[in-house]
Amino acid sequence: MTKPLAEVTPNTWSFLRDPMIKPTGFREYDARWKYPDEINLPGMTALGLGLGTQMHRRGIEPVIAVGNDYRDYSLAIKNALILGLMQAGIQVKDIGPALSPMAYFAQFHLDVPAVAMVTASHNPNGWTGVKMGFERPLTHGPDEMAELRDIVLSGDFETRPGGTYEFVEGVREAYIDDLVGDFRMSRPLKVVCATGNGTASAFAPEIFERMGVEVVPSHNRLDYTFPNYNPNPEAMEMLHDMAATVKATDADLALGFDGDGDRCGVVDDEGEEIFADKVGVIMARDLSKLHPNATFVADVKSTGLFAADPELQKNGVTAVYWKTGHSHMKRRVKEIGALAGFEKSGHYFLAEPIGRGYDCGMRVAVEICKLMDRNPDKSMSDLRKALPKTWSTPTMSPYAADTEKYDILARLVDKLVAKHEAGESFAGRAIKEVVTVNGARVILDNGSWGLVRASSNTPNLVVVCESSESEQEMRAIFADIDAVIRTEPAVGDYDQTI
Repeated sequence: MTKPLAEVTPNTWSFLRDPMIKPTGFREYDARWKYPDEINLPGMTALGLGLGTQMHRRGIEPVIAVGNDYRDYSLAIKNALILGLMQAGIQVKDIGPALSPMAYFAQFHLDVPAVAMVTASHNPNGWTGVKMGFERPLTHGPDEMAELRDIVLSGDFETRPGGTYEFVEGVREAYIDDLVGDFRMSRPLKVVCATGNGTASAFAPEIFERMGVEVVPSHNRLDYTFPNYNPNPEAMEMLHDMAATVKATDADLALGFDGDGDRCGVVDDEGEEIFADKVGVIMARDLSKLHPNATFVADVKSTGLFAADPELQKNGVTAVYWKTGHSHMKRRVKEIGALAGFEKSGHYFLAEPIGRGYDCGMRVAVEICKLMDRNPDKSMSDLRKALPKTWSTPTMSPYAADTEKYDILARLVDKLVAKHEAGESFAGRAIKEVVTVNGARVILDNGSWGLVRASSNTPNLVVVCESSESEQEMRAIFADIDAVIRTEPAVGDYDQTI
């Protein structure tokens, strides 16, 4: 195969013949492009050939499980990827349409070392990509992605004989059996099941019914045009729709899932949208009673309550804050033997003996139902109100081009660190420290904080703020963070704000 081109014009001879891959699609832990503007089908075949080449060079057994999400173009993209894998001499086990966590499960269920899941995740239609990994339950991190990028973009491929294809039946059914087991609810529970017409529509309603949960359907018909909203339980549009359905049906809670089912969002019985990091604290409180002295990992966008909550401290919890990103979090959970990892975006990583360490929105939904079953006298709003009060923003994403965002972020980090070193105040308070493990998390002397980092998946920065004092202080933190961001003229508008 020829070395991929960075750009090929659609509707040309070259577009149907030559591999085209925009280099910026190789991100920290996912490969993600706009299709067909940034990658074409020959480009996806080149990616498969590169991934197979990488497997051989790393000494990975040449067997891989491959799946695709429910979008109208994902099957064609998966088939192009499979063609490249087979050219590299890889034995492909095609599990068909799937959730990302079903593909991760297939590594265990089929006892294969590698996985490649074709999905745009929570991105809107027009995007595609691949989540991949060699060491279950881990997925590619920055080192593996950089290695793969270099192989593919330089055309450093190795074709080999021995490539085979097999379509494997029954993985979906085995995945659901693994999630539910013999668990049945002992209390009545009425749940709004929100899937935004995405891939989770083929899984979540059946999972709830198997557990004895009363299901209130919400956009559960598979429709890859996403006629209601893009399935993303971090977006306020989806959360507001879930809240309205809870109020209209007197449901006990709503659980919503993104386009590839690896994230879960929660709305309580009062229609209150609970940000995923707060749900993580609720789950950590419950799990730490069953597993005292547990270690939990939280990403840098998450609430400070993982470290400060008195109940978690009473249960002997150790809280570790780490880099945002599903590959970073999975790896850290495994490295330190944590019971679970929680990410503000709604990725949760439940390790043994609860799960297998990968992010699975369906597993989270099952465990939340079990949590409610263990607390039969409590509503989800009771559990929310039991947490110490904080005020936090949604995750906000001002535009910053992929080619510029990391340089912009480096300058912003330097400016925020300089404020700390100069003894300047922030939102009227002293800065206690600036954590730079992933962007800059500016922590004030009362534990309130504001974060700016670069998105790993989209051309954006990411901004989150939380106050332990008041909404007014939260807004002041955001204003001061934003003032620093606005010193960079290349940063554009926010996708949403407070």
